[in-house]
Amino acid sequence: MEAFKKLTGLVAPVDRVNVDTDAIIPKQFLKRIERSGFGQFLFFEWRWDEKGNTIADFSLNQPRYQGSSVLISRANFGCGSSREHAPWAILDYGFKVVIAPSFADIFYNNCFKNGILPIRLSEEQVEDLFQRTAATEGYQLTVDLENNKIVDNAGLEINFDLDEHRRQFLLQGLDDIGLTLQHEDKISAYEAARVAF
Repeated sequence: MEAFKKLTGLVAPVDRVNVDTDAIIPKQFLKRIERSGFGQFLFFEWRWDEKGNTIADFSLNQPRYQGSSVLISRANFGCGSSREHAPWAILDYGFKVVIAPSFADIFYNNCFKNGILPIRLSEEQVEDLFQRTAATEGYQLTVDLENNKIVDNAGLEINFDLDEHRRQFLLQGLDDIGLTLQHEDKISAYEAARVAF
């Protein structure tokens, strides 16, 4: 997994509450077991109509948000089923940071396991980000995980809280397997000393 330290990226808004995992990646696209290739189906039913035509007013279809790496949304983001395909789709599309007032627990945990930084901010702070994003084409945020800080070019500065264990996972680019492999020498020594049956 790639380490996350600091990111400056374009912000894209999804101005909805209770964005569930079926909206993030609909069930008909869950036929693959590899983690790649899901980004094209992100928010599929909000991006295209039944005839396959682009829904122009959905944010991710607007030219000004192309290439975004920071996603902002409303409360209870990632609710619904526990599918890990949801963070896979978000990451594969290009988002490295998701900012919302609250997240569903399983989705929140899955983000860290896949190298995505989910940040909880207050409703007021998120609303301010929505206003800034709407007012400025090409609006960017710099997310600094080493200092737990978000800034923009217009004087905004927000400190955010994050569990230190999860923070270190992202800073070091570790998932559960990577954490285990840090003890590979001890595992090998144990296996070598164990009597084979």
